[in-house]
Amino acid sequence: MHFVIIALLASVALAAPTYDSSSEKEAPILKYDRIQEDDGRYNYEFETGNGISHSQSGSPGDETGAINKAGHYTYTAPDGTVVEMKFVANENGFQPESPLLPVAPEFPHPIPQFVLDQIAFAAEQDAARARGELSSEEGSYSYN
Repeated sequence: MHFVIIALLASVALAAPTYDSSSEKEAPILKYDRIQEDDGRYNYEFETGNGISHSQSGSPGDETGAINKAGHYTYTAPDGTVVEMKFVANENGFQPESPLLPVAPEFPHPIPQFVLDQIAFAAEQDAARARGELSSEEGSYSYN
């Protein structure tokens, strides 16, 4: 019985995938600069021997503790395409820019006028309710 368990464990160990770490070369760091200011501002930049580069700067944002960041990075994709990404990250979120990012298609057709009229009417009703000129029941549907 022990022989079967040992043989089973040995076969599992031999069947485990092996990873060839030699296929990924280590890239030398060609440049690395980092500046950290006492007021929270910072800048850093690095470049590697395989074409990867990244730079970023940041500064304290508003009173919520957010940090405003801006920067860019580049690398070469496996198909040889040079990828460059610029970004800003602040209270409005992460905002990347790159010609390689997908873009949403334009709205397929114009919005009909009656839809625009209904949106404007709803906005007027909301404003009237906010001013107290219209109760919350007026202008709304009831299912009683």
